[in-house]
Amino acid sequence: MATERSLKTARRPTRARLRPDARAIFDAAVKAASAGPAVARAVTLHRQAPAAPMLQIENLHLPLAGFDRILVVGAGKAAAPMAKALENVAGAARIHSGIVVVKRGHGQPPARGSRIEIREAGHPIPDGAGFEAAHEIEALLRQATARDLVLVLISGGASALLPAPVPPVTLADKQKTTDLLLRAGADIFELNTVRKHLSLLKGGRLAALAYPATVVALLLSDVIGDPLTVIGSGPTVADDTTYGDALRVLDKFKLTGLIPRSVLDVLERGARGELPETPKPGDPLFESVHSVIVGSNRLALDAAAAKATALGYRAAILSSTLRGESRVVAETLAEIVREIKSTGRPFPVPVCLLAGGETTVTVRGRGKGGRNQEFALASALALEGVPDWLVLSAGTDGTDGPTDAAGAIADGTTVARAAARKKPARPALENNNSYPVFQSIEDLVETGPTGTNVMDVHLFLVI
Repeated sequence: MATERSLKTARRPTRARLRPDARAIFDAAVKAASAGPAVARAVTLHRQAPAAPMLQIENLHLPLAGFDRILVVGAGKAAAPMAKALENVAGAARIHSGIVVVKRGHGQPPARGSRIEIREAGHPIPDGAGFEAAHEIEALLRQATARDLVLVLISGGASALLPAPVPPVTLADKQKTTDLLLRAGADIFELNTVRKHLSLLKGGRLAALAYPATVVALLLSDVIGDPLTVIGSGPTVADDTTYGDALRVLDKFKLTGLIPRSVLDVLERGARGELPETPKPGDPLFESVHSVIVGSNRLALDAAAAKATALGYRAAILSSTLRGESRVVAETLAEIVREIKSTGRPFPVPVCLLAGGETTVTVRGRGKGGRNQEFALASALALEGVPDWLVLSAGTDGTDGPTDAAGAIADGTTVARAAARKKPARPALENNNSYPVFQSIEDLVETGPTGTNVMDVHLFLVI
């Protein structure tokens, strides 16, 4: 249900203000979800006495005298600022060693005295650098004892950045399987169900490797509803999916005959009980494992709503759990805009409609784009010629699909402006080629790496 926030200013939004207002609202959402501040809010070091410091992570209290070493591992697009914030709070000298893996271009120079290595690797298709780092993390965790504290930093992209395939599955096999699922339109729940059963680290297996150490995972959620079992493929969480579930995902998308034979063999052997399942709820190994969500899409939408209100809009959060085909979801929300323009219902103008989540794109063409650019283009086509509205759709991580843009902006003039540049919108949408359309009219949203990842933000401004 939508949440309307009262206006706190007499400022009246204008057509000329739509673009800067939309960008300011999106920037507020990203800032609120910044990974470093999120970790700093969740973690506190108490120094009751020099010899007895205690690390508090939300409601969990960890006297450091009870541990010989603090080990830090992790992966995700925002893992670098998470690691830096953790070192700032806990003190770099207290950390024995660590490895975190980030998407290429999302790394940061190490702070002075840092003992956490930052590795860059491929995303969304895993690569050799991620493979190597994953096995180094595996080796580090195998050394953990009951006197160690293992802090795990997970943010969006962790699944692809920690490829540790179960033999005889190779990295190339894992790459092909991931690519086939993405192109078929599998959502993150379905994708991770398969990945967990092909990995030595996912689906609770990272926690199993670290046993009997105390494990605390700090999670920046990029998954609808914030389910612990799905964020980063749940490396520290009991897995409630099975090999049989993974086979059903492949069957749903008609991929059983297309994936590598080694992948199918592992899943079929597991389903027959010939391979051990991922750790399940109730396994004693999880008694010393804790998970804390430090940031989410909901937090980002709340900040966006506050900024929209300050700029003179009624702010309505429609959902933080959007999923489904991007163009279809866009067309549905566009009809709400049309209703507002026609009748003033369900919200009178000026209004900012906000939604978050993660849609998918079934790739039918060979164009260049991403789910947010496709969302914006579908909105433009659905509301072609309608005046005084604007949509901004972008990923909070600063990357939309395999492009250098975070997303795009569209309005009632987008289709006509693109046509004037010889970039017709309808064929572009059908060919999954939204990027050149928005590039031609200078309506790409470009942020660079943002240091966070809490899925996408879609906002419609209507005046």
